[in-house]
Amino acid sequence: MKAIIISGMPAVGKTTVSRAVAKDLGLPMVGGGDVLKEMAVEEGYTPGGDDWWDRGQGMKFLQERKRSSDFDKEVDSRLLQKAKKGNVVITSYPIPWLTEDGVKVWLSGNVKSRAARMAKRDHLPVSKCLKVLSVRDSENHKLYKKIYGIDFGKDIRPFDLVVDTDTIPESKVAAIILHYVKSRGD
Repeated sequence: MKAIIISGMPAVGKTTVSRAVAKDLGLPMVGGGDVLKEMAVEEGYTPGGDDWWDRGQGMKFLQERKRSSDFDKEVDSRLLQKAKKGNVVITSYPIPWLTEDGVKVWLSGNVKSRAARMAKRDHLPVSKCLKVLSVRDSENHKLYKKIYGIDFGKDIRPFDLVVDTDTIPESKVAAIILHYVKSRGD
């Protein structure tokens, strides 16, 4: 089976949806964040939890990461190898633009729905989540534009399937992806 590569803005539901898709298909799931966390450990950080990027240490690491694109290029190199092999569900911001391999899915969602999702997940006020997302959205766009020339969050041409997550629960989003993948027979 081809790799299934799921991308989208922060807090759009990528991890939850990817886990459900991977479980249904009996495939492993790996995310850019997982590989980046491994690298953060190598740099002396102690990452933990899905919300690590949205808190102190995680945001500090993201700031340090901006100083050199080597971190991101290494993460992406590892993920590209996995995409080429297939039989995996990958969550990644830039990989859909960097490979012809896999079935590529973009999860879309407006900032208000993403902030509400983050607030529920992380037990934070929505106002704080809106601020965090503003920073992360801007930083991700700048980062991938600088490293790869990708117009992250704006250019969805590489994607085979786009699913709007604003009014659909994660289980329905996963079902849409599964139906699409199974109907293709890849």
